[in-house]
Amino acid sequence: MTRWEYARLEYSSTGTFGNDRFMDWSASFYYFGGVSRWGTDERFDDLRHLNRAGNAGWQAYDRDPVYVGTPRRLHSVTYSLRRIAPDEPPAQ
Repeated sequence: MTRWEYARLEYSSTGTFGNDRFMDWSASFYYFGGVSRWGTDERFDDLRHLNRAGNAGWQAYDRDPVYVGTPRRLHSVTYSLRRIAPDEPPAQ
């Protein structure tokens, strides 16, 4: 049976919803080992962070965007990630 590890990547706006057309976006990675801040982008560019997760063996299986206001503006996106858990070390 396959055992999975789960994590999430939160990609969220750091600015206000005023006239700033290009808000900064902050990426945070949550996993069994804690929280890791993966940096800030000047424009929405989550592919860099998704590729980083993919290189570490994570695969995204769900995407949950959050919109606010009128007109609707993207406020945050949460990616649910999983990867096959490594085999447990032998008991000594």
